[in-house]
Amino acid sequence: MRFPEGFVWGVSTSAYQIEGAAGLRGLSIWDTFSHTPGRIGDASTGDVACDHYHRYAEDVALMRGYGAYRFSVSWPRVLPEGYGQVSAAGLDFYDRLVDELLGCGIAPYATLYHWDLPQALEDRGGWPRRDTALRFADYALAVHERLGDRVDTWFTINEPWVAAFLGYADGTHAPGRRSAAEAFRSAHHMLLAHGLATRALRQAGAARIGIALNVSPVLTPGGLADLDAEPSPEDAEAVARIDALLNRQFLDPMLRGSYPAELTEVVAAHGGLDHVLDGDLAVIAQPLDVLGVNYYAPQVVQAQPSQPGEPAFPGSDGVLFAAVPAPATAMGWPIVPGGLTMVLRRLAAEHPALDLVVTENGAAFDDSPADHDRVAYLEAHVRAAHAAIADGVRLRGFLAWTLLDNFEWADGYRRKFGLFQVDFATQRRAERLSARWFRELIARNGPAPAGRPTLETVAARAGVSRATVSRVVNGEPSVRPAVRARVLAAVEELGYVPNQAARSLVTRRAGVVALVLAGPRQDNAALVAAVTQYVTSVLEAAGRQVALMLADTAESHRRILARVEAREVDGVILLPPERGDTLTERLAGTGVPVVVLGRPGGAAVPYVDVDNAGGAAAVARHLGERGQGPARQPWEPTPPGQAVAPGQAMPPGQAMPPGQAMPPGQVTPPGQLMPPGQVTRPGQVVSPGRGRLVVLAGPGAAARERVAGFLGAAPAGGVPPVVVEAGAGVEAGALAMARVLAGGVRPGGVFAVTDHLAIGAIRALCAAGLRVPEDVAVAGFGDGEAGRHLTPGLTTVGVAETEQALALARCLLAALEGHTVVPAVLPVRLIVRGSTVSGEWPGGR
Repeated sequence: MRFPEGFVWGVSTSAYQIEGAAGLRGLSIWDTFSHTPGRIGDASTGDVACDHYHRYAEDVALMRGYGAYRFSVSWPRVLPEGYGQVSAAGLDFYDRLVDELLGCGIAPYATLYHWDLPQALEDRGGWPRRDTALRFADYALAVHERLGDRVDTWFTINEPWVAAFLGYADGTHAPGRRSAAEAFRSAHHMLLAHGLATRALRQAGAARIGIALNVSPVLTPGGLADLDAEPSPEDAEAVARIDALLNRQFLDPMLRGSYPAELTEVVAAHGGLDHVLDGDLAVIAQPLDVLGVNYYAPQVVQAQPSQPGEPAFPGSDGVLFAAVPAPATAMGWPIVPGGLTMVLRRLAAEHPALDLVVTENGAAFDDSPADHDRVAYLEAHVRAAHAAIADGVRLRGFLAWTLLDNFEWADGYRRKFGLFQVDFATQRRAERLSARWFRELIARNGPAPAGRPTLETVAARAGVSRATVSRVVNGEPSVRPAVRARVLAAVEELGYVPNQAARSLVTRRAGVVALVLAGPRQDNAALVAAVTQYVTSVLEAAGRQVALMLADTAESHRRILARVEAREVDGVILLPPERGDTLTERLAGTGVPVVVLGRPGGAAVPYVDVDNAGGAAAVARHLGERGQGPARQPWEPTPPGQAVAPGQAMPPGQAMPPGQAMPPGQVTPPGQLMPPGQVTRPGQVVSPGRGRLVVLAGPGAAARERVAGFLGAAPAGGVPPVVVEAGAGVEAGALAMARVLAGGVRPGGVFAVTDHLAIGAIRALCAAGLRVPEDVAVAGFGDGEAGRHLTPGLTTVGVAETEQALALARCLLAALEGHTVVPAVLPVRLIVRGSTVSGEWPGGR
């Protein structure tokens, strides 16, 4: 397989993710965001990152033989305030980088904005303010003036949807705002900035100008399996709406000069359209020389009237974002190479004269240097790109994401996308298998002749999903004849032969998967509901029936085991009990694929869990930063002669009998200490200014991991946190907290391993006359509904029930197709609300 002569191969990076040298530029919104507690999954920042600023020559040497390198220019490095005085030193760095690239025969592709807005402009209103677009055009000219004699290809903005809707609507990216109206304004002003900059660059003589968009096919579950399937009118409307929000919001203004009708209705309902002025669309619709396509995964949706909208998709009420029945990367993104072919074919059909370049495609997997998964991922997508070229698509290049492991935005350094491994302690770069594979790919101008074709290569050739290929190979009748014929033609053309695991699937005729709910399980009703809903949706879309089974007695265990051993089901998804689980091990011994929710205690089976320890560690750091860590001396002696004011904190050890009322304003003798529990007026407890950290533990492996994670991250030195076994539920939390107070411990911060325990703790603290958060900060884990509506709102750790459910389904489907399935541990995020910070944080953070 060979690509056309002159096809460009390379990689993409972005400034904030790799450059470092934060002290040598102005502040960006990502500096502010990453330094805010709870924003980044591992509490890291991009201050140093890969130190590319100082090591650019070493990094360019890694790319010898590549055709192009797409880097982004840091706006605050060039204009520290966003406008005004240009930093000559900042531009000098990009001068050196471009010269180094050209010296190695690598074409520099410059991206002017990859999400690092100068903080000074954010302080003036940010992207919701029209003036930011004007400032961007001035910045673009300043960069072109220095680099335009050597840089031919310019991309104005990278993924404006992500910058606008994750930054201003969802709040999970910088600057962390949560306003649909501001997100739509930001999107329009980014498009306006693109148009103004494109016009200015073209007038200045720029050779080739484009923009890089994250474009995804939007399909129904049935449409993913069968492209010719006719969706219901309700599903068709859901697809059109999400396509308008994600894709056409940006494609149509630039390439057609108008917004889609489905979008304007949504925008009008979320703040109006007064920010779209006469003449804006003409400016936005500047001719493009190239369109950059960033592709990672499709969006699969269907109508569901009761479904609340997703914050990142304002106006998506009544739309269910369904899972894709496919293996996933470490980001949880499903691997569907055929989606790239769909995107490229669509763009070519709608805009046949436009040149396209894949400007990002890559995957996060584990930290291994032998990254076979990444090689398989990239090769499958390269072949999908070639399939599009074979259909006449004007695809001119393929740039992988990314050169180096880097700061992966809200996930910090936990997600590894790099062709080259980076040891961030030493900044040593190490070549991965994928880097060698990519270099050989470039030398051949295409992948090596395929050895044994895989499901992925057949799917890419046929333009369908892996699941569809699997169903055709296994003789399942649910596939439409036209799609079946296309798959069989690809099978014959490629010489695909199913492996032993795939062949064994043919003999499985049950078509049933068991969803086993074992009880009792406390504090997880939302998770159980999400698992039931989404697992059923995904598995049914993959042609499987779901049998719901309750395993709450020894007799029910026996019946379930008998059905599994009789092969009445093809696989099992198990939600085990919190205590005394023997069912997991017994099911694992049947030989039927089993996937478990939560880390199993004994049996070696695939499982899906969340980062319990990491989430608890984030709480410990947050409480420590708030000043609620353990003091080296938890109670300081009162200075001689100091008056005791009502409610003033006094240390233990006072000679007076505990519990004796102290008159307000009484003077203590020099050095005398006040006993625990001392009151200054009837019923008022003297609360400490800084007290002990208290951990309310609960049953189960997840609770133990959370306790361990919290203790491991608690501030070192001084008095260790008090750990109390609390049980489960609100009442158990209240009783445990009451025991702590009765024992003379004065808490400064409380971490409860569930939200219900935290709510109970708050009740007990308030009953004792303590204020939350002024006297005691309280945090939970789980982001349950009750905690969101508490006053003050409960600081907690969000656990993404939907993502856990989707991961369970994907893991089981992968196991059913004969793939080796590894445990999936999903990221969590700290949500800071009023129970740890005075004054509510609207929507959390």
